[in-house]
Amino acid sequence: MHLMGDTHLHRHPDHTPGAQVPVVVVVAVGGAAGALLRYGASRLWRNGSDAHAVWRVGEAAFPWTTLVVNVVGCFLMGVLTVALKERFIHAPRLLNPFLGTGVLGGFTTFSSYTDDTRRLLENDQAGAALGYLVLTVVAALAGVVLGVALARAVLTRPVRPAAGPGRTA
Repeated sequence: MHLMGDTHLHRHPDHTPGAQVPVVVVVAVGGAAGALLRYGASRLWRNGSDAHAVWRVGEAAFPWTTLVVNVVGCFLMGVLTVALKERFIHAPRLLNPFLGTGVLGGFTTFSSYTDDTRRLLENDQAGAALGYLVLTVVAALAGVVLGVALARAVLTRPVRPAAGPGRTA
């Protein structure tokens, strides 16, 4: 099995033979945690899709909360990918489904993204809807690329031998 220079030691938990109950459990627990984090973000920053008072009539607020949540989630997915596939290759096999599919999958939200776009369109804000569609995709891709680059810069630096007798650092 090859991924990023033969560093992928574990088969993906969904592709291993045997019981999938542990995978389902960690994804469910992680998904609940991620959804609670997203809910917390919407309560702290009330201009996302959960701001029903703003959406009822008139002009819809730009859904900054959903945008930020999705971009942060993509950034963290980039960091997680490098961390688990290139640096911490001996991490427990259920950590990726827990954090990636579970926590980050529950935290990010494609359904709110599309519903926010629909609401902007229903409020005759086609320009804002189109801007939101494009900005989300571009910012999410930039987030994951930045996460990968930053994680590689921090986590995969070559280890230098320690200085000692007869060695220079």
